[in-house]
Amino acid sequence: MIEALLKGLALGFILALSVGPVIFTIIKQSIYNGHEGGFSFVAGVWISDIVLVVLSNAFTELVKELLEYKKAIGYAGSGFLLAMGIYYLIFKKTRISANGENIVVKLGAKDHTQICISGFLINTLNPSVIIFWLVNATAFAVSHTLQQRIIIFTTCILFNMLADTAKVLLAGSLRKRLTPHNISLITRISGAILIVFAFALIYGIIFLSDKVN
Repeated sequence: MIEALLKGLALGFILALSVGPVIFTIIKQSIYNGHEGGFSFVAGVWISDIVLVVLSNAFTELVKELLEYKKAIGYAGSGFLLAMGIYYLIFKKTRISANGENIVVKLGAKDHTQICISGFLINTLNPSVIIFWLVNATAFAVSHTLQQRIIIFTTCILFNMLADTAKVLLAGSLRKRLTPHNISLITRISGAILIVFAFALIYGIIFLSDKVN
C-alpha cells in the first residue's frame, strides 16, 4: 500500500510540474477573475482527468481506439487553443472603472459553467494528456492489482488537485497587487502563449507523428 501511495505521489508530482496550456490558463483565470474563476477552471480540468483515468483503466481498448483519431483530436484542441489565444490577445479587455481601478464582476452560474467547460476541453483535447493516462494505466495494469491502481491514481489526482489549488490561491493573491495595465498585459501574454501551444500542437501532429509512422 505504501509503495502504491509513493508511486501515486510521484505520478502526481510529475503531472503538477508539467508545463502546458493548462497551467498558464489557471494563472490567467485566477488573475483576471480571482479565485472563483480559477477554481471553476481547475474544476473542469479535474473532471477531465478523472474521466480519462477511469476510461484508461476500465476501457483501455476504447482509449486506444480514440488514439487512432489523435490527429483529429489534436486539430480540435489546437483550434480551441488558437481561438482562446486570439480572444485573450486581441479582444479581451480589462474592465476599468472611472478611478482607474480594475472592476471585479461577480461571476454568475453561466460564467462558472463556461470557464469549467473551457478547462475540461483544454485538458481533454490534448492528445499528450490522453497518452499520459493511457500509458501509465497500461503499465500499472501489468504489475499492480486493481486495489493498488486505485490507490496510485487516487493519490495522483488528489495531489494534482492540491497543487492546482495552490496555483489558484497564489495567482489570485497576486491579482490584488497588480495594476489594471499589468492585468491586461498578463491577459495578452497568456493569449500569446496559448497561440504558441496551439501551433506547437499542430507541428507535433503534422511532423512528429509522421516520423513515428
